[in-house]
Amino acid sequence: MIFEDALQLVAVRAAAMQKACDITPSTMAAIINLSDEKVEEICAETQKETGEIVVPANYNCPGQLVISGSIKGIEVACEKMKAAGAKRALVLPVGGAFHSPLMEPAKMELQEAIEKTTFHNPVCPVYQNVTAKPVRDKDEIKENLIAQLTGAVKWTQSIQAMIENGASKFTEAGPGKVLQGLIQKIDKTTQVEGVS
Repeated sequence: MIFEDALQLVAVRAAAMQKACDITPSTMAAIINLSDEKVEEICAETQKETGEIVVPANYNCPGQLVISGSIKGIEVACEKMKAAGAKRALVLPVGGAFHSPLMEPAKMELQEAIEKTTFHNPVCPVYQNVTAKPVRDKDEIKENLIAQLTGAVKWTQSIQAMIENGASKFTEAGPGKVLQGLIQKIDKTTQVEGVS
């Protein structure tokens, strides 16, 4: 895929996600200082009790997980997270429940755009956050890009998989140091740097 095609897909994805946000008011919340397992348990419990959508959305680093879902579902889940010992359960100022089933309406539009785009097998493994595994097949890459709309961002698991496969130095491209900080929280033995 050429760079311009990638930019076109980013634009299509953004527009499709905005349409999904307009269909169902929804949000996300950051949960701090609670185990991933406990957050997952509370999300499932909240969904079962309320019938609302509440799912883990971003596994940022140990002790920092973002959940996604309906406004009511997130409110109920945040209270449960605090009661379970979370240091913070903070609703984020976002326009929708990204990386959740509420993004399902955006899938078809993105899939159509991806199918019209020429992809090539990569020259090196690509770790896609929806699976946290190295991928070398262009068709699998396409499938994962579509699945990421409704699937969780497994950042912690992706970094851990890269380290298990021999990575020890990470370079963050772009302004800021957020990803460098998350990587250090995942594994303090890594070397991190940034370029912008």
